[in-house]
Amino acid sequence: MASAQRAPVGDSVPVPGALPAKPASSPAAVIELLRKPKQIPNSVKFMLGGLSGCMATMVVHPLDVVKNRMQLSGEGGAAREHKTSLHAIRSIAAKEGVLGLYAGLSAGLLRQATYTTTRLGVYTWLFERFSGPGGQPPNFLQKTGIAIVAGSIAATVGTPAELSMIRMTADGRLPVDQRRNYKNVFDALIRIAKEEGVIKLWRGYLPTVGRAMVVNVAQLVSYSQSKEILIESGYLKDGIPCHFAASMISGFLTTAFSMPVDIAKTRFAVSVITQSPEAVPAAVTVNP
Repeated sequence: MASAQRAPVGDSVPVPGALPAKPASSPAAVIELLRKPKQIPNSVKFMLGGLSGCMATMVVHPLDVVKNRMQLSGEGGAAREHKTSLHAIRSIAAKEGVLGLYAGLSAGLLRQATYTTTRLGVYTWLFERFSGPGGQPPNFLQKTGIAIVAGSIAATVGTPAELSMIRMTADGRLPVDQRRNYKNVFDALIRIAKEEGVIKLWRGYLPTVGRAMVVNVAQLVSYSQSKEILIESGYLKDGIPCHFAASMISGFLTTAFSMPVDIAKTRFAVSVITQSPEAVPAAVTVNP
C-alpha cells in the first residue's frame, strides 16, 4: 500500500490519500491570544475576598475592639469611660493586658470569612451580570441596587459571627460577675443558641442589615465611582495610586455615613432582655 502523502502547500486540488494541510497560525494571532486577559473564576474571587478580609482583621482587630468600647461608653446617660481612641487603648492595655486588644479575634475572623466573602462575592457577581456587552460598568443607580442586595445577603449570613464578636470585644468592660467569658467564637455560638435560643443568633439583625446596606452603598459604590472619575479626569491612570486614592475617598464616606447605624447595632448586640419575651417583647436594657 502506498503511503499517504501530504498535500503541497497552496495546491487547491485535493490529492487522493493525502493528509490535509494544517493551518498555519500567524505570529500576530499568537501574540493576541497571549495578551488576552484570563478571567478569574467567581469561586476564586469569593475565596480571595474572604482571605484578604481575614488578613486585614489580623492587623486592624484592636481598632475594632476600641471602636466597640467607645460606642458603648457613655450609654444610658453614664459618664463616658473613654475620651479618645488613645485613652481607650491605654485603658484596655492597663486593665486587661495587651491581649485584651485582641479579644474576640476568632469571631472577627469568622465574620470576615462569612460576611466579607459573601458581600464581595455577591457584589462582584452582580456587577458582572449588569455590565454591558462591551464591558461597560453598571450605572450609578444599578451599582447602588447591587450594593444593597449584596449587603443584605451578607448580613444574613454574617450576623451570628458579628453578634459573637461584639459581645466578646465588650466583655472586658463588664464587672467580673457579669462577664460571659466566651472561650472562642464557636463556644459563643453554641452558648447563645443553648442559653438564649437559636433565633437569638440573629439578634440585632435589622441594625446589622441596615449598616450593611449603608456600608456597601458608601464603600463599594463610592470606590467604583471614585476610581472611574479619577481615571476619566486624566490625573491618574488605573494603577496603585488610583486605587489608593479611591480607597481613601471610599473609607471616609463609609465611616461618615455608617457610624450612626453602627452604634445602634453595637448597643443592641450587647443588650439583654429584662423580662420574658412573652411578657414584654420589646423591653430591653443594655448591660452597664
